[in-house]
Amino acid sequence: MTSILEKIVERKRKEVALARERVPTAALEGRLAAAPVVRDFFAAVSAPGAVRLIAEFKRKSPSAGEIRPGATIEDVVRGYAAAGAAALSVLTDGWDFGGSLIDLEAARIAVPLPVLRKEFIVDRYQVLEARAHGADAVLLIAECLDDCHLRSLYRDIIDFGMTPLVELHDAEQLPRVLDLGATLVGINNRNLKTMTTDLDHVLRLRERVPEAVVLVAESGIRSRADVERLEAAGIGAMLVGESLLKSPDPGRAAAALLGK
Repeated sequence: MTSILEKIVERKRKEVALARERVPTAALEGRLAAAPVVRDFFAAVSAPGAVRLIAEFKRKSPSAGEIRPGATIEDVVRGYAAAGAAALSVLTDGWDFGGSLIDLEAARIAVPLPVLRKEFIVDRYQVLEARAHGADAVLLIAECLDDCHLRSLYRDIIDFGMTPLVELHDAEQLPRVLDLGATLVGINNRNLKTMTTDLDHVLRLRERVPEAVVLVAESGIRSRADVERLEAAGIGAMLVGESLLKSPDPGRAAAALLGK
């Protein structure tokens, strides 16, 4: 684990402890019955044909700062849906990305697409939060979790009826992710040690991933030509956010990526 991720994980554990004081686990579990019905995230992003778009909303990033000041999440995700996105990803981390679970709820209400909670998940409590607030899928980052926690959280997500998206960057993480039985695997093209992005990273790892696994390319996807390279390699889905949000019209940019 990089020092950046170590700091994030430490912060997340403190955040979870504070959240648990505000809303005890039992109280959060009591909200599950009122949570909206789970939408099938896996089916949406694994449908046959062209590469499927998971369009992301985030308010800021450590590298870019404020990305789209004044934008409403409802307007952005409606544009994504109209462009043909298969699913949404919503950053709920507040410290680095300015997000919240309120953003996740707003996105889910605005459009009928399944929604991924993108977060640094380190505790079952966060999985409970995700479902209670309407998430249909939850991101797990292999570099943030040891084998025991990765396996336990993966099972928790499934037990709540949601889809786990298991992400990795370092190639040495791939065997442990595949051993987990993950059927939806994200390859992050951004190296968190150097903060450089290389689209070829997912293309190099593609041949090491079984055909039965739906592979999601993350980061570094900026043009229709990039998408065509992914399609040619048989990559099933892509998660794109910053390049869409920085464009004058995120919905139009999403449509352009999809060749529409």
